[in-house]
Amino acid sequence: MKKNYSYIGITFVILIFGIWAVPKIINTLSKPDLATIGSVPAFSFTDQNQKIITNETFKDKVYIVEFFFTTCPSICPIMTENMVKIQDAFLGNPKVGIASFSIDPAHDTPQVLKEYAENKGITKPQWHLLTGEKEKIFKLANEGFNLYVGEVSEVEGGFEHSGFFALVDQEGNIRSRKDENGNPIIYYDGLKDNGIQMLKEDIKKLL
Repeated sequence: MKKNYSYIGITFVILIFGIWAVPKIINTLSKPDLATIGSVPAFSFTDQNQKIITNETFKDKVYIVEFFFTTCPSICPIMTENMVKIQDAFLGNPKVGIASFSIDPAHDTPQVLKEYAENKGITKPQWHLLTGEKEKIFKLANEGFNLYVGEVSEVEGGFEHSGFFALVDQEGNIRSRKDENGNPIIYYDGLKDNGIQMLKEDIKKLL
């Protein structure tokens, strides 16, 4: 009888452990394996519809961030074309947003941004093209996201900037997938198809 009681006791312990552990295992498996790079600083800018857009606008949304300008003669057209691909992939999902910050706000007024949006096929209501004080936009890019932007008079267009996109989760954290060595890639290449594909996949992981 003692052996039977021991067997029953062990079975009971295993059963209880299973009840406790299985939800935790499922919860762990369901979380995306994406690194957290940092949090997005507070910002407030005006979009193409002359609405004030802040961090709160993107609360509970997964969103992508880029820095660009409408008269950019080099990489911006490619970045915008690729961002439109992301827009189209999540067009009917209000939980996915895009924030495009202009680094040439003196030229890129809300009206200019609205015309740019119309010309480029930007139709997603959650895609905000943003303008405001140049110093604040530069600080957000260079310090908040560590995505380089600069005013350089000798280059065509007058500005230099990164071609990378940043992925932000519902809590306002910058997120990133990891490479084959387990290191975060930090940002997604907005100029290459594989960068856009990775971004689409990781947006789905966060939703």
